[in-house]
Amino acid sequence: MSWMFTRPEGFDFFINVRPTMLDDPSWFVPFIETMTSERLPWATTPAKYSYARWPEMADFDGLIKEYTTQAKETGATTSG
Repeated sequence: MSWMFTRPEGFDFFINVRPTMLDDPSWFVPFIETMTSERLPWATTPAKYSYARWPEMADFDGLIKEYTTQAKETGATTSG
């Protein structure tokens, strides 16, 4: 595990990046928050989607597609 990113075992298509560990995270707005059943009552984010645990596997394709579209529209992509 790295503090910058993780590659969950069995999810070869998925890399979880932690932008808060970058030098300038000001461009980042959370899209999904997970494990909210364990958060402190006062901890909130502006994430569009919130899950008490993890999204269902069937939800990932739609979430990734929507995030990709949003990233392209806002210019928040890592490709040049």
